[in-house]
Amino acid sequence: MAQFSRQPPGGNASSTTAMIATPHWLASEAGAKVLARGGNAIEALVAAGAALGVTYPHFCGLGGDGVWMVSDRQGRARTFLGIGQAAASAPPEGEIPLRGPQSTLTTAALVDSWDKLLEFSAKEWAGRESLGDLLADAIEIAEAGFPVSPSQRFWHDFRASEIDAWPGFVPLFRRDGVQRQPQLAATLRAIARRGARDFYEGETADRIAKGLAEAGSPLTAADLAASQTQMVEPLRLVYRDVELLAPPPPTQGVTTLGIMGVLRSLAVNGTAAGDTQHYHLLVEAVKQAFLDRAAIADPAFTQHDVSPRLLDPARLGAKASAVQADQALTWPQVYQHGDTSLLAAVDSEGRVASLLQSIYFDWGSGVVVGDTGILWQNRGAAFSSDPKSPNCHAPGKRPFYTLNPGLAFRAGRPHLVYGTQGADGQPQTLALILSLMIDHGLDPASALAMPRFLLGRTFSDSRDSLKIEETVGAEVMAGLVARGHEVSAIPALSPLGGQAGVIRIGADGAIEGAHDPRSDGGAIGL
Repeated sequence: MAQFSRQPPGGNASSTTAMIATPHWLASEAGAKVLARGGNAIEALVAAGAALGVTYPHFCGLGGDGVWMVSDRQGRARTFLGIGQAAASAPPEGEIPLRGPQSTLTTAALVDSWDKLLEFSAKEWAGRESLGDLLADAIEIAEAGFPVSPSQRFWHDFRASEIDAWPGFVPLFRRDGVQRQPQLAATLRAIARRGARDFYEGETADRIAKGLAEAGSPLTAADLAASQTQMVEPLRLVYRDVELLAPPPPTQGVTTLGIMGVLRSLAVNGTAAGDTQHYHLLVEAVKQAFLDRAAIADPAFTQHDVSPRLLDPARLGAKASAVQADQALTWPQVYQHGDTSLLAAVDSEGRVASLLQSIYFDWGSGVVVGDTGILWQNRGAAFSSDPKSPNCHAPGKRPFYTLNPGLAFRAGRPHLVYGTQGADGQPQTLALILSLMIDHGLDPASALAMPRFLLGRTFSDSRDSLKIEETVGAEVMAGLVARGHEVSAIPALSPLGGQAGVIRIGADGAIEGAHDPRSDGGAIGL
């Protein structure tokens, strides 16, 4: 029987065989069981992701999407975009609703991504696990119940004034105690028995379509049937001695790479980890890359792929030249809401998988679909209401997407598997973590524990200020203010700082990893 190395408080899990990291221990354990019985990294994340959809209903679930990055030991990488498309009906008039039935504008592609990834696993990675076996833990957890996590409690309290108006929400989701989801267990059991596409074209699809119609959603059975995960090539950018990989548009993976492309021309590796100048340069690189985000949209609805232009070395070099070493750029930019969950795995053959799954806002649309136990996403709220925007709503279109899990290669082989929760905060947190690990040599747990920053508006603060965890210290705060940043302190290990995870693979095959101290989970090594 495999021995598990559980991430200790403040430290890293370690292994020379395999590892998984998720934001909830029950999900990490579900994935670790798969790795222990010889399953691969994809199979482990399907099991862990299904379990996380039960234990973290405020951030992800069957009613949402999933974006995957996978690679074998030799560096043959693929991206899978499990992103639902807009309903075929006419777009809503005026501003796009943020909550409620009319916000359920896009289909949910997470379940279809399981199907496509397991097909790829069987063909390319000799995968043998059935979907039914991989869903067993999620079904058991949903039926038996689990203690409500601190994260779920926080976001339940945060939305306490709104939840009474959300269809089907109050009877299903708890603030504390033991959370049980028997309806969701039944839906998972049906998918396990009849396959993933039953969610889109079978008896489960009929129940979903009926529940959506009764709630007043524009989505139809035909929209569900049209949902398909796409396999595409990842974007790439060389940073120092590693190659960073990210998913292409409509995700903001190009933004994360853009930040790092600006940062590589700055003297960030000459700073001390976490000092004033380090944070200043990181924030200014974020601003330069964020100025380009309005161009990101579904490439199927645009004339040109914007990625080559946004990642052009000359363009990134010019942006780096615009950064002033002692002066902040004024920042009144639009903030994108959203929450998501990162899962990462390395298997015994050195293959890796990074997955972000999400229902967009915390608690998504707030709409529970009929008797399925499924909480549907509101990802359509990411569309622009400006008809001139590349990201304007259109039937069948995928919206601008915040999810961007990442991989990093060193010498052509997987070296880092990473990602984070946090919408606009995702590229910012990833830039901090990557710089701490690549420029300053920090291990995963140390990088994840460093104070985080978040530029722009948040759910609880409408100012376009630089939020930064108070543990950064008064000296750094004062230094940032002196450089012209409008700084707002937030508590240490704040939920606003996101929940990130990292697994690092050394040249000697040693694996170490951790999930965020801001989360309710961690890494498990075999």
